[in-house]
Amino acid sequence: MGFDFTGKRVLVAGGSRGIGRSIALGFAQAGAKVSVCARGAEGLAPLTAEGIAHVQATDLADAAQVASWVDAAAKTLGGIDVLVNNASGFGAPDTEEAWKRGLDVDVMATVRASNAALAHLRASKGCIVNTTSISGYAPSTRSPAYAAVKALVINYTASQAAMYAPDGIRVNAVAPGSIEFPGGSWEKRRTDDPALYNRILKGIPFGRLGEPEEVADVALFLASPLARWVTGQTIIVDGGQMLT
Repeated sequence: MGFDFTGKRVLVAGGSRGIGRSIALGFAQAGAKVSVCARGAEGLAPLTAEGIAHVQATDLADAAQVASWVDAAAKTLGGIDVLVNNASGFGAPDTEEAWKRGLDVDVMATVRASNAALAHLRASKGCIVNTTSISGYAPSTRSPAYAAVKALVINYTASQAAMYAPDGIRVNAVAPGSIEFPGGSWEKRRTDDPALYNRILKGIPFGRLGEPEEVADVALFLASPLARWVTGQTIIVDGGQMLT
């Protein structure tokens, strides 16, 4: 069954590559008018040729730029039905810099974009989909800052769902496992750190890493009428990676 988002207005934060790009294109291909922001303008330009209605270079760690993007997108699209908070600062180690990147982008950009879009979402009785990670479900010695901020997003998703339910707004999240795509971190690790790559690969029952489109399909489901009675949930999309 295909999705039909004809006439819907969708914002995707962090949508120039990987999972975010697949989510944005998935909505556009299903008929939605889509706005995408990301820090690098070079990754945004090709999206307009693929059906994305509005793009804006945005540093999601900057509160004013987040608000500017949401406002411009809402004006261009004529409102907001769906907000996808997908951006990550990828702050991994236990350092001040990594913690700041994760808190600024993974957490506060989610808070700020949601708050900036809230009036529009109330008007449309729309929904929010946050992207977190299976890293948020377990401690990590390799990426403690990343794991912690993703756990925070899981918790905040449930809080948002409770806060916004009286307004008719649903809030859910997707928690991807290890996803591989051109230019992504796992493609780089395949050659730069094959021991880690192969250890992760062996831990996935299906014998491969995931693809961005497999996460995008779940994000679109959560934003669709098929999930109209689903809120406050984080859906794991990892091919069974957490089972081992």
